[in-house]
Amino acid sequence: MPISSKIHANPNIGFAWLRMIGAITVIVDHSMPLLHPQRLTIFPASWHMSPGYIALMAFFAMSGYQIQDSWARDPSWWRFSARRLLRIMPPLVVVLLVTVFVIGPLVTTSPDYWTNLQTWRYLVGTTVLFYMQHVLPGVFTGNPYPWSVNGAIWTLPMELLGYGLVLVVGLVVLAGAPRWVLALVLGGMVYTDSVLHATFEYHGAGGSLLVVPIGSTVSFLVPFVLGMVLHAYRDRIPLRPWAAVVLFAAYLALSQTPASRYLLAVSAAYGAITLATHWPRRLEAGGPHVYGSYGTYIWGFPIQQLLILAGVRQVWLLILLAVPAAYVVGRLSWDYVEKPTQRLRRHLRPPAPVRRPVAAPPQLPVTAAAPVRRS
Repeated sequence: MPISSKIHANPNIGFAWLRMIGAITVIVDHSMPLLHPQRLTIFPASWHMSPGYIALMAFFAMSGYQIQDSWARDPSWWRFSARRLLRIMPPLVVVLLVTVFVIGPLVTTSPDYWTNLQTWRYLVGTTVLFYMQHVLPGVFTGNPYPWSVNGAIWTLPMELLGYGLVLVVGLVVLAGAPRWVLALVLGGMVYTDSVLHATFEYHGAGGSLLVVPIGSTVSFLVPFVLGMVLHAYRDRIPLRPWAAVVLFAAYLALSQTPASRYLLAVSAAYGAITLATHWPRRLEAGGPHVYGSYGTYIWGFPIQQLLILAGVRQVWLLILLAVPAAYVVGRLSWDYVEKPTQRLRRHLRPPAPVRRPVAAPPQLPVTAAAPVRRS
């Protein structure tokens, strides 16, 4: 057994820990604009930095790495697509159904909630993702942030586009292209990101793909593709914790310069994947308690809006109440929605290889047999 396996946890545990930490970071960061919409992040505006945005960059990088690994283990376009939909859609559908049929009727101030077309546009359009809606009639309209019922899910269409990118690149490589085609994809993404110039403060130029901002999508796909590259070249690119620290320190030092956008993507991708693969073995036992980050992430925003509707007006109190509530609901989502639907993957296993009988070696003619030497 390698020495590293004795001191490091299974990387899947590391990824689970980091995803849960990231989901909680996003909830904490949302607490400020939900109460004070003039603020975009919990950090001072002069910092031009958002912990939630950094967490999202790390999320996309980890997804790129893990989804590339999923494709590498079973490069079947239909099984890959089915697995991805099974992962992302059931928890989303549940949160949408509860929002529309439970939360909405309980809190709406609209007398025509059920007959208003926007109610059904929200349910159907958001389920489709690329027609995502953010407003339900009369729901949270009296809150300081009335413009979104569940603003956290705005990144899900971008995640789905990342899955599509893995599929397309994977098929191109299967068709005979070298794996360094990923470098071309990364270069194209970085160049486009430089042109569109999206940040956490600005969706960037380029308009929208239906309702999905193109600039922000490209910005998130840069670390996603970096994650793909780190997986594809994991035999050549060493993951060193000290290098991750140096990269993040460089990002902090240059956060007020144009270089920060590139350093953020690189440091978030390299740092998250390095940390996940070097996660301490002693924390492995806590692994089961950190599954459920996806549910925590997509439930955090409406839970915060409900708490604000109930009268919470202090940022610290909102964080104190929302984080454990979102964690509990996320764990319930994992136990009763995600785990049961993930079991359906057993129907998506690749077929077992066909074992063909080994042909017997040809027998030499008697006349050609070598003479036996006797002593």
